Amino acid sequence: MSYSRTTLYYKKKMPAKDQEIKELIEKNLRYNSGRTIVTAQIQSHHKGISSSKIRRVYTQQGYSLYQRVKSRRIKRAANPITVPLAANQEWAIDFMSDALSNGRRIRTLNIIDPYNRKCLGIHIRHNLPTTQVIQYLTQIIETAGKPASIRTDNGPEFTSKQFQLWLYHNKIKWNAIQPGCPQENAIIERMNRTYREAVLDAYVFKDLAQAQKQTDEWLKYYNEQRPHQSLNYYTPKDYAA
Repeated sequence: MSYSRTTLYYKKKMPAKDQEIKELIEKNLRYNSGRTIVTAQIQSHHKGISSSKIRRVYTQQGYSLYQRVKSRRIKRAANPITVPLAANQEWAIDFMSDALSNGRRIRTLNIIDPYNRKCLGIHIRHNLPTTQVIQYLTQIIETAGKPASIRTDNGPEFTSKQFQLWLYHNKIKWNAIQPGCPQENAIIERMNRTYREAVLDAYVFKDLAQAQKQTDEWLKYYNEQRPHQSLNYYTPKDYAA
């Protein structure tokens, strides 16, 4: 916390009459109550002290300066991305967001197998809580098989107890990337960019059904017709074969 030159001078030259007020402020300054609450607490027991005196000492002593609360960040070791050597060794999952023509927000749940760059599915809803994430993953597993691990960010859908229990019961390892390091999930980030340019930014959707239909059509093209430079210009379908 920094103080102005005036405040520092005043703190050195504090009159004795203000010392009592300062001690009362510090005694009542609990749980970041703020000046209004502190003033009311002091005056409830010391009615002879005016609010202007309390405000003056409170301000000049720097109690009114904003103290930024440090956000709690999850600490994780670096988790560099690697390209799997076979299908279903690891899936990468990520969310994207956009809006319909009426302004209502939508979210997409994107799933890709980095081994052959095949996009296993994109699920679009207005909201995608953990329960829907689990349901969609279970649906994909029924057709594509179960992955040995899943790579995600540290979003609440993945850190929730419900999702972690689902991973545990299905014997799937969770590869969480470091917070603020999207490059550790670079393969799906690259697909997200392609999807946004080809679909989300290219069309205006009136409802979820239209957005899902256009997405499904693009997925068929992406997996079966679009050559990928990273696959030596094979399509994901041909590379998997």
